[in-house]
Amino acid sequence: MIAYGTIDERAAALQDEMVALRRDFHAHPELGFEERRSSAAIARYLSGLGLEVRTGLASTGVAAVLQGSRPGRTLMLRADMDALPIQELNDVDYRSKNPGVMHACGHDGHMAILLGAARLLSSLKDSLSGRIVFVFQPAEENLGGARSMIDDGVLDNPRVDAALGLHLISILPHGYVGTRSGPFMASVDVFTTRIHGRGGHSAMPGGSVDAIALSADLLSGLNDHVRRGLPDGSRFLVNIGTIHGGTAPNVVADLVELQGTVRCLDDPVRPLIRDLMEGFLRETMTPRDARFELDYLQGYPIVVNDPAMTDLLVGAAGRVVGPDHVIDMPPAMASEDMAFYLQRVPGCYFFVGAGSDDAGMNAPHHNPRFAIDERSLGTGLKTLCLAAVDYLESS
Repeated sequence: MIAYGTIDERAAALQDEMVALRRDFHAHPELGFEERRSSAAIARYLSGLGLEVRTGLASTGVAAVLQGSRPGRTLMLRADMDALPIQELNDVDYRSKNPGVMHACGHDGHMAILLGAARLLSSLKDSLSGRIVFVFQPAEENLGGARSMIDDGVLDNPRVDAALGLHLISILPHGYVGTRSGPFMASVDVFTTRIHGRGGHSAMPGGSVDAIALSADLLSGLNDHVRRGLPDGSRFLVNIGTIHGGTAPNVVADLVELQGTVRCLDDPVRPLIRDLMEGFLRETMTPRDARFELDYLQGYPIVVNDPAMTDLLVGAAGRVVGPDHVIDMPPAMASEDMAFYLQRVPGCYFFVGAGSDDAGMNAPHHNPRFAIDERSLGTGLKTLCLAAVDYLESS
């Protein structure tokens, strides 16, 4: 049995290396499916550890296999690699060197933690049963890189039995870990609706159908209509994020396009929302001689944590940060494509606190001043490695 003290000691020795890795990734951020520099650096690092490395998964993804000394189960550990189209405003010497691109969601830290885990667990391979697959995935932000990784066989060779993934999060202070069993993060779908009215002169609107006025009815009534059509207590959120319409101040608009998202924490409810939206559009537009189109694209599923894997993770985290610092998180309306892996294999996705009010590291995610307390790298590393060891030893 591998003692926690061994993991704690080796993790401490890796802290400076993880910080250096994280800062290098931070200075060279890359958008989804463009993570070529990051991917190459990761592959070199893993090859240097003597692991079996596969590249080119989902274009820029990397997977590496660590074989233990005895037969056993296969556990996947996953990190995402992509950055965001944001101009960084932090004044640090490792700020982004790529104009308009920034690691503003912590993925730089995720890569550093998983590379640290690969090094730490490789040093323990003679004491491990089974195998660990380290997965570095492109394009988590809106592009569904996990689905492409699965299509390219990341769960099949070797066949993965369970999965763990983490996210550094600034709303939790350093020294805390948060997760929950069951539905943890919402599904997300994206919709575009176009309202077709009839244009005319604003001084003589009698024969026109004002698409902007109709869009106002949609904005004011859609959420209430959907809510009344769903079972009581349904957990969902409909948000309209963009509106484009009109051509001139003296013209009645004949076309308005709206785009938004639907988030949901109840799988049976998810398909009902689209039908209710379409029904509301029809009821609102048809009596006024207007037409509509609704394009509805299904995005990420709900992140559902397996109860047994969550218990395992909570136990490991409690030994790292103390049981009182392991938070049973409320379900989040944010979304994550880790959900695609967890549809296929049991697993647990968890948050690692990375905020620090004292250091001013409390900007929200996707903000140009987002930053992390780098002590969280060690917390993430120890929690991930201890959970991995516990899982493999339990087999």
